[in-house]
Amino acid sequence: MSKTKKLSIVIPCFNECKTIEKILNEIEEVNLGSTEKEIIVVDDGSTDGTKEILKNIAKRNKDLRIVLQEKNAGKGSALKKGILLSTGDVLVIQDADLEYDPQDYKRLIYPIERGHADVVYGSRFIGGEPHRIIYYRNQIANKLLTTLSNLLTGLNLTDMETCYKMIDGSLARQLAMGLQAKRFGFEPEITARIAKRKVRVYEIGISYYGRSKEEGKKIGFRDGLKAIWEILYFNIFTKN
Repeated sequence: MSKTKKLSIVIPCFNECKTIEKILNEIEEVNLGSTEKEIIVVDDGSTDGTKEILKNIAKRNKDLRIVLQEKNAGKGSALKKGILLSTGDVLVIQDADLEYDPQDYKRLIYPIERGHADVVYGSRFIGGEPHRIIYYRNQIANKLLTTLSNLLTGLNLTDMETCYKMIDGSLARQLAMGLQAKRFGFEPEITARIAKRKVRVYEIGISYYGRSKEEGKKIGFRDGLKAIWEILYFNIFTKN
């Protein structure tokens, strides 16, 4: 089994002063053995003190690299910048909130290290891991978007919209060069581009500690409607 030398962890961040330090601590606690962690946080124009927290953490954490965007450009824009700056042989996307557990990295990376997968999606809808029971309508919307995406990509995913996507590093950087989506359209776009590459895609169940809108959840109904168009556009009208 081929051991990953460096795992790049790319974190888009916008106004997450309540959670950013804790999620970075949780990432540090993940034991990946000899695998080096490269942590890249792209702050997308935060105005709540997140930038100052990141600067203080970076002074004592040699694995952390922070990129500050003066104006909010969107999650997709932040991710594109972070991915292109990465140097790891494997890359994973991590949200700055506490909805996803970094301890799942070890499960996500396993099919890649065994030589079976180029991309691994962490699904919130399969497996026996802990899941917060919240917003049934959101779950239905996610499943509908995943189904539409599957019809066009030919993949058989259960959770296209998941944050946790672990990708071969060189493949991730190749894909990032052509990314267009600025906001939450990143998920359907990266999925469409992965499918067009005909690479090996796996899916593994993960835990999920979802937030309510009152707790800081940012994606909304309009983003879901826009995602329908983005699924159609990136699958039908763009080349990889």
